[in-house]
Amino acid sequence: MAVRFLLDGEVVELTAPDPTGTLLETLRGPLRRTGTKEGCAEGDCGACTVLVGEVAGDAVKWRAVNACILFLPMVHGKAVMTVESLGAKGELNPLQACMAANGSSQCGFCTPGFVMSLHGRAIGALGSELPVADAIAGNLCRCTGYGPILEAGETVSSLVQDDARVLTALSGLAGDTTASGIFEGQQWFVPRSSEELVAVLAEHPEARIVAGATDVGLWVTKGLRDLGHVVFIGDVADLKAIEETAEGVRLGAGVRYAEAHGALARLHPDLGELVRRIGGLQVRSSATVCGNIANGSPIGDGPPALIALGAELTLRSASGRRTLPLEDYFLDYGKQDRRAGEFVESVFVPRPGAGAVVHISKLSRRFDSDISAVLGAFALTVEAGVVIAARVAFGGMAATPRRAAGCEAALVGQPFSEATIAAAAEALKADFSPLTDVRGSAAYRIEAAAALLWRLWHREQGAATSVLGVEAC
Repeated sequence: MAVRFLLDGEVVELTAPDPTGTLLETLRGPLRRTGTKEGCAEGDCGACTVLVGEVAGDAVKWRAVNACILFLPMVHGKAVMTVESLGAKGELNPLQACMAANGSSQCGFCTPGFVMSLHGRAIGALGSELPVADAIAGNLCRCTGYGPILEAGETVSSLVQDDARVLTALSGLAGDTTASGIFEGQQWFVPRSSEELVAVLAEHPEARIVAGATDVGLWVTKGLRDLGHVVFIGDVADLKAIEETAEGVRLGAGVRYAEAHGALARLHPDLGELVRRIGGLQVRSSATVCGNIANGSPIGDGPPALIALGAELTLRSASGRRTLPLEDYFLDYGKQDRRAGEFVESVFVPRPGAGAVVHISKLSRRFDSDISAVLGAFALTVEAGVVIAARVAFGGMAATPRRAAGCEAALVGQPFSEATIAAAAEALKADFSPLTDVRGSAAYRIEAAAALLWRLWHREQGAATSVLGVEAC
């Protein structure tokens, strides 16, 4: 079967595509859309930013994505907009004209990516409510400096997008059932419902499940890995639900971080701030919350925070469903409690109760769009000045995201006091034996983990603890 998508209203059909070939390769190759640049090939620099649109009710919902790690079946049935799509008859659109007049470009290599990110914000794409600085945090520039770029984004902050033609053309383009194909013996599937997904995995239990490809994409572009058979779950409609109740929030496996941002921020502000720092907007507009869990990375930002809040994971297969505490899903490095033919269906995050003290901190070399060196998450229940329950979890400290049992024991039953925090910080040193790598030494990680516990204490005493509030003396 072919992959079909819209490009400027015209259907592009790719017969027998390589399922791990990227959209960027097709744009710059046979389609000759060379305005979209290849920089890092890992979703970090944003030079390859394009907009992908899909039907959402009676409108087209656009999102900025990194074309360099977007596999071709992931745009099946969708619309694509590149920098060449903007303007008319060779003229610049208002945003491009403003960028040019404002001196917002020097070498120009990164400029198309900035334009697409800012254009997406201006037309109301996913994440358009964010400040300009956040919208372009996933775009890197080495020569212009961000001042003129930010000014252009502020100046042209709203544009009218007429999607009537696109909406009509998208109807029926993807089909109503599983799309599939084969390339050099490698099979790929794009199911449309969870029932179809169950059936595909029952027949191909060894298949690689791909949601946003923000991690798996690098296995191909950087690691040159063969993924074998691949199942893309981004079009499974019933896995995209966000359910907010008095008890908590349930997120389906297809819910992207940018889509979950509001619900998680309402659950607790620290969760919202954490999501804001997971990759750039292009990454959050592709990466799913459950995908971040399913791949079992020891430095994934989401799992430690969700573990501390007592999250539960639901897995599904042809045999039925099972639910387990999130921390029990991670068995060892690269090993998770997911059986053959099984997939993560949803995650449920309880709402913190009265008397809860919640604090989530991420430490990384860059503030924006960077991988954690250490991530600490704390959820304490304090009644009458005494800690009656504690859940403490860290990422970057062990082979998996993990709770700190010694630290928790030192907190529970003790007064919520400076002395208790000091004892818990000391106990924390025995909970982990972290590795030394390019993001931090073992000694740094142990010291930093304790410092995050102290940050919780100082914040609860009313001190300013955000690094954004630090000023040079």
